Amino acid sequence: MDKTVKVPGPDHPITIAKSGSRVVVSVAGRKIADSNDALSFHEASYPEVLYIPRKDVDMSLLERTDHSTYCPYKGECSYYSIPIGGERSVNAVWTYESPYDAVAAIREHVAFYRDRVDSFEVGAQ
Repeated sequence: MDKTVKVPGPDHPITIAKSGSRVVVSVAGRKIADSNDALSFHEASYPEVLYIPRKDVDMSLLERTDHSTYCPYKGECSYYSIPIGGERSVNAVWTYESPYDAVAAIREHVAFYRDRVDSFEVGAQ
């Protein structure tokens, strides 16, 4: 089955910019991510999502899952759990490994569900 591909526009705007903030994510007393290079992703009327470069994430603390979703604006989405966070941190992290061209900037970045980690701090660089 072919998947619908949609391009952002006036009816569904998407903007991506450098956040300008330091983002630190922790679970069970361990720092999972610490970045000054996060991207601020605004899609339509959804809340802002901060995408953190993989280079600033301790990927050894993440475990890829079989869960996946699809967004017609961004593409196929893969998920990771954070085992040290227990059941709460299952599928806590998502990433678009081959995002569509309109959102190519989020390639090699991950995002966290803030309610599935212990601490998600956004502050001055």
